[in-house]
Amino acid sequence: MQQLLAGSVPDGLKCDVKSLCTLAGVPRATLYRTYPHLKAEFDRQRTAAQEAGQYPDPRLAQIERLKAEVATLRERLSRKKAELDTLKDFQATALSRLAAQHYEITTLRLKTAPPTDGTVRRLPVRSTDEAGPGFE
Repeated sequence: MQQLLAGSVPDGLKCDVKSLCTLAGVPRATLYRTYPHLKAEFDRQRTAAQEAGQYPDPRLAQIERLKAEVATLRERLSRKKAELDTLKDFQATALSRLAAQHYEITTLRLKTAPPTDGTVRRLPVRSTDEAGPGFE
């Protein structure tokens, strides 16, 4: 029991009752029938070690570490999804505003374009040399 709880778990075994029986050379049925207090004590010590943050079985420690990492990654993914949704909303708003501005610009250009029926004439532009006083 002490070997398993100390963390020196042999290859192919876990820190559980089945491995305890294998290392002790006792069938599980015998442990359950004849030594239930030993099984209870092993379970109590293993649970106490796990609650204290000690994992006698390195696989259990790895599982706990990976669970924590998965939780961190899920939270990070959630934040990134929210950020992406915000950016998509901003993009849609920006494109909508650009389209509205483009429409307004083209409408104004059409309104200010000179008529093609010849009713409007352009005045000649004088150079600054020909301009009189005050037109500098």
